[in-house]
Amino acid sequence: MKIQLLCALLLATFVGCASPPPHADKKIKVLILTGGHHFKAGPFFKMFLDNPEITFIADQQVKAAEGYDRPDLYTFDVVVLYDAPTNITDAEKARFLALFDKGIGVVVLHHAYLAYPLWPEFGRIAGGRYIYWTQEITNGVTESIYKSQVRIPVTVVPAPHPITAGMTDFVLTNELYLNLDMAGNSTPLLKTGDEWVAWYRTEKRSRIVGTILGHDCYADPNFRKLVAQSIRWAAKR
Repeated sequence: MKIQLLCALLLATFVGCASPPPHADKKIKVLILTGGHHFKAGPFFKMFLDNPEITFIADQQVKAAEGYDRPDLYTFDVVVLYDAPTNITDAEKARFLALFDKGIGVVVLHHAYLAYPLWPEFGRIAGGRYIYWTQEITNGVTESIYKSQVRIPVTVVPAPHPITAGMTDFVLTNELYLNLDMAGNSTPLLKTGDEWVAWYRTEKRSRIVGTILGHDCYADPNFRKLVAQSIRWAAKR
């Protein structure tokens, strides 16, 4: 009897240790917002279709920021921003900000850093902003620039992080943004020289990842790994 009891206890302990973490058996539910900037939709969405960890809905915003008007907005684990609208209503701002009260993750890609140039709060939350409107150039802020399709040597910041796990330094041919107005509230993940090209931060209950990479490099395995692991981390998996 004692032997049977001991075996039962050992089995229970083993099963308990082997139990998967909460939600590990569920796919990450992702909302992808696009609009306001051209991109190659087929190759871009294939990157997400090839990710077995997620299920996603794409919302092509036509007017501006109407993606935040969706009644199901707060059912997603992560919102991926690949849009560049210039206008956003006060109601849409409030719904965007509520994401962070609810702990929903946000991943900001490439030209999304052009979004809402006259709403500095977006840039603060995203960790930076691309400066291209005259009204933004104040108090020492200078205009950002970009270089089209250049070879970018990317260095992985040595500090270990789940987003860059398994990644090594690589070279990516991409559009490069330079001289962003960084908010100074993030931690770098990837650099090219002294310029940050990917970073992360937290906002209230949410995790946020940003990268200036993402112009027509959707098949690159390094970029795919960066996006997939950013989504996973932002979803707290």
